[in-house]
Amino acid sequence: MLTIHTADLVVFGDGRPSLPGGAVLVEGREFAAVEVYEDLAAAHPTARVRRWPGVLTPGLVNPYGPELLERSYHPDPREDLGSEPITGEALSGLDMTDARWGASARRGVQRLLAHGVVAVAGDLQTPAVADALYRVGMTSEERFEAPPGRPGFDPLIGRSLAEAILTPLLPHMGSDATFAAFDVPDEAALTKSGATACVATVIKGRLLHRRR
Repeated sequence: MLTIHTADLVVFGDGRPSLPGGAVLVEGREFAAVEVYEDLAAAHPTARVRRWPGVLTPGLVNPYGPELLERSYHPDPREDLGSEPITGEALSGLDMTDARWGASARRGVQRLLAHGVVAVAGDLQTPAVADALYRVGMTSEERFEAPPGRPGFDPLIGRSLAEAILTPLLPHMGSDATFAAFDVPDEAALTKSGATACVATVIKGRLLHRRR
């Protein structure tokens, strides 16, 4: 199935000028084209269309993979443990089985997707955690040292969009259709507001997060 994703502005992430009124054409799990929306729609009149407000960008990398997924517990809403990640001594007091780690990681991954994240940096040593990540199509990228600052879900805190991008949009190369959309007017506004403005995250053609 062909799907056109369009936004007010398409940011390529490799230095090319952004494309106002742009759109990407997705075929299966791959990019097929990027053009002005009207041209793509005219060339592919039967394609499904998804319209997103604001800016469409490449997917982002969160630098705190192990910290967020293996050194934090994300409580089930049915538990009387609050809604924030549990770390440190409080975490050591929990009975963390493989099944519980896997469920925690799945909830953590959903929060990452809600910030336009499509990959994390850092090796994951817990099989249940790694499985939760890989099942949605996310990847874990190599890192050579622990990143500075406090771990958090927003990869744009203390980083520019260019620093947070996994790979630029390469829609003419048959590359994986992986990207995110943010409800902001431009790249500068996205850097200022952060990735909480995410309205959609797509990995390999699959819409895995959509703000309701």
